[in-house]
Amino acid sequence: MTNQGKPRVIPFFRSAPMPCPYLPGMVEQQLFTELNMPDAQFQYEALSQAGFRRSHHVAYRPACNGCNACVPVRIVVDDFKLSRSWRRILNANATVTTVDVGPTPDAEQYHLFNRYLASRHADGEMVRMKERDYLDMVVSSPVASTILEFRDDRGGLIGACLTDCLEDGYSAVYSFFDPDSAARSLGSFIILSLIQTAIRDGLPYVYLGFWIEDSPKMAYKKRFQPLEGFGPTGWRHLEPPRDRDPR
Repeated sequence: MTNQGKPRVIPFFRSAPMPCPYLPGMVEQQLFTELNMPDAQFQYEALSQAGFRRSHHVAYRPACNGCNACVPVRIVVDDFKLSRSWRRILNANATVTTVDVGPTPDAEQYHLFNRYLASRHADGEMVRMKERDYLDMVVSSPVASTILEFRDDRGGLIGACLTDCLEDGYSAVYSFFDPDSAARSLGSFIILSLIQTAIRDGLPYVYLGFWIEDSPKMAYKKRFQPLEGFGPTGWRHLEPPRDRDPR
């Protein structure tokens, strides 16, 4: 990899085997590198093109023996079409205000983050995160990142998304929302908002991390069409699910 014509070797590491959080009985390993150089933004831009994801100061991609179920995915926003179901979600959240607050975590966000994890991911490792851990997750970013807040008509915080800002789009690092507002479909609304923001800013992609075909937790990602997945031959179109809303 080079930066302005200067070659630099990037060291990569392989994590120890650990239980897969998405496929029962499977073992997960990751290929990763630390984003700890002055050119971290440039480094991460290139790695994201190769299907890497970011967590804190680390860029990683699954590298599991005998399994390639994790597929990095991104939405092609220029060709995205609003179906009736997407329009219903936008209408249900018509009074929601989206505010870009920059990389500024606070206690209000953490309270919502904690409620969301306790309701939706009580068996995950993140549920043990304290407020300081949440603050560190945001401020430790070595690349251009921001928090999008979503507030209802009374000013209450009902959702947020830690987002990396790339030259070719936005990457949803982690989103969370009010678990008691299921009727709003806030998870989908946050992604729709990222798509609209990318279109506004003339950026071609919204990166959604990894998708696993056999994981029910990941199924929602394939509804956002057109969707591309990264594989041995690069980025390719992924066919929509058969039960998609065709309208």
